[in-house]
Amino acid sequence: MSEQANLVRREIIDTAKTLVVKIGTNVLSRADGTLDIERIQTLAQQIHRIRQSGRQVVVVSSGSVGAGIGLLGLTTRPEDLPHLQAAAATGQAHLIHLYDECFRKQGSHAAQILVTANDFKNRTRYLNMRNTLYTLFEYDVIPIVNENDTVSIDEIKFGDNDHLGAMVANLLQCPLILLSVVDGLFDGDPNAADSRLISQVDQWDNSLLDLATDNKSSFGSGGMQSKLEAVRMTTAVGETVIMANGTQDDILDNILAGNEVGTLFLAKGPAVPAWKRWIGYTVQPKGQFILDAGARLAVEKSGRSLLAIGITKVQGQFTTGELVSLVDESGTEFARGLTNYNSDDCRLIAGRKTSDIADVLGGKPYSEVIHRDNLVVTL
Repeated sequence: MSEQANLVRREIIDTAKTLVVKIGTNVLSRADGTLDIERIQTLAQQIHRIRQSGRQVVVVSSGSVGAGIGLLGLTTRPEDLPHLQAAAATGQAHLIHLYDECFRKQGSHAAQILVTANDFKNRTRYLNMRNTLYTLFEYDVIPIVNENDTVSIDEIKFGDNDHLGAMVANLLQCPLILLSVVDGLFDGDPNAADSRLISQVDQWDNSLLDLATDNKSSFGSGGMQSKLEAVRMTTAVGETVIMANGTQDDILDNILAGNEVGTLFLAKGPAVPAWKRWIGYTVQPKGQFILDAGARLAVEKSGRSLLAIGITKVQGQFTTGELVSLVDESGTEFARGLTNYNSDDCRLIAGRKTSDIADVLGGKPYSEVIHRDNLVVTL
């Protein structure tokens, strides 16, 4: 790819008003796990230049555990939860202080935003987070977002900031830049001599996950698998992703210039509205509807609401208004939506005609189990 790829990259950057830059732990760490202050300073200078171009930047930064490892004199990342939380608590204060110090040299300030998964699941808190970020932009402040590792048990054990970066990019409806210690996605093992960097991925395909290696960096929690999952989440709602090596000199300057660095993942299609992003890619389902082939076709291909007659089985316990996953008879999820009926009522009306609902339940508040406006196709 040559001039055309550069033009595509140039257009993406030119039209972006905001960028989310996720920086991995090992981008910010030296070999011994201590923070690389020079690298933080260099990245801060490049972020400042992005903002001088008229764009806003949100930094999703790993590194609190890594910073704590260095400060506590540890040689490896702790494996048990209490020591991980102790490292995160010790390191976070040091990390945000360094960011603020570096941005102050550029005439700005850093703001610390610590979040948990529940901040995204709760609609009110989700919107408050977005409002806070936009208000910080008004004050010429760079938000530094990180997981609240000292209280988020699930995040430390299973999560990573690649996922968080995707969720923030979806929240702000903007491109995502994933900076790690690899040059991008390769067509084989990045350490193999015959592997080649993939410059551009035009369309997400689940087979890309087969290209992920099991290699993880020594102080980070993520790997290529988590980065590709973040790519899938972001491109599915109509945003682009650039995965690049954050240890390369001037990496953000090159991305801003539209140069061919890293791997560009193009958006799957048109941008998904904010409300449907929250439904389809933020909240975790409380239950599951198994649908027959006709119902799947109507929902996925014809843009219809979900009616009770198409539901063959109801799984899980949920209340009215909660998120439910829609799967076909083979178990493949293809959509998610907010249900108009609780799980007990859904079991009673599953497979029945809409005209029968009033007789079964003693009333019919809704004709649809899930209205199209509250439904998102996720495939």
